[in-house]
Amino acid sequence: MSVIDYDYGISAVDSGYVRPQLDAIHLIVERGRAAVVDTGTQHSVAPVLAALRDKGIAPEAVDYVILTHIHLDHAGGAGALMQALPAARLVVHPRGVRHMVDPSRLVEGTVAVYGAAETQRRYGDIPPVPAARVLAAPADGMQLELAGRALSFYETPGHARHHVVVHDARSGRVFAGDTFGLSYRELDEGDRQFLFPTTSPVQFEPEPYHRSVDLIASLAKDAVYLTHYSELRRPRERVQDLHRLIDAHAAIALRHAGTTGAERERRLYEGVCELLLTEARRYGTSLSDEEVMAVYGEDAALNAQGLAVWLDARVR
Repeated sequence: MSVIDYDYGISAVDSGYVRPQLDAIHLIVERGRAAVVDTGTQHSVAPVLAALRDKGIAPEAVDYVILTHIHLDHAGGAGALMQALPAARLVVHPRGVRHMVDPSRLVEGTVAVYGAAETQRRYGDIPPVPAARVLAAPADGMQLELAGRALSFYETPGHARHHVVVHDARSGRVFAGDTFGLSYRELDEGDRQFLFPTTSPVQFEPEPYHRSVDLIASLAKDAVYLTHYSELRRPRERVQDLHRLIDAHAAIALRHAGTTGAERERRLYEGVCELLLTEARRYGTSLSDEEVMAVYGEDAALNAQGLAVWLDARVR
């Protein structure tokens, strides 16, 4: 489904990034005005505009484009989308402002992970956003209003130091970006939803991560909206699972702290894969190990890379 409509004027638009149902862009519509939460890539602009058009929202009626953080699967399309939304302000953590105005270092960091050719294929061109149109996200608990609808911002480091989440007063729900983990719909079993944390490069930090998870759960009424992938119900019931799995990732890293190079990369990846498959079996998935890896395999590789970066940071 390219667009999923929930209640309270909330929708998820499939960004088209890598595969279906991997990367969600969320819309909040209130009395003819709209906000967009995360942007996908340059290739995501057309489906976002189409979804707005189908809802009767003109481009000039979008007030905000909000980035939970500036990893390119969330923010790579910001520059191109802002060009198509003439009245919108781009809202981003203060640490991310300069990278939206000049995305060159952001691109360099992504090239370091994927290589130049793959970065171009995945994300396309990343134009800058004029500084006058960029708004630093308000301090914790501060609000912006969308047609009278209060959207409150909170810092949530652990996955990234420049991560914010958005609490929507009308629904009581939270747009959580990546901090509350990954929950792909392919693993849904009836009303149950699989959940796994992300430790991808380059700013995984366990202790802030734990605090951020607790904060999100305390704010969310009955659901959070994840970029990977959209609505996760009953988040307060999932907090202990996330805490346990964050600690398990850190333990994998520390177990191999004495190794280096390709050997460490292999052991970290194998450790994350074993944890993922063990958790999937514990959850009771009907998918085979191969099918689970087809859904989560790239994230397992990224989690292992993030653990390596965390280990290196610990010894500096």
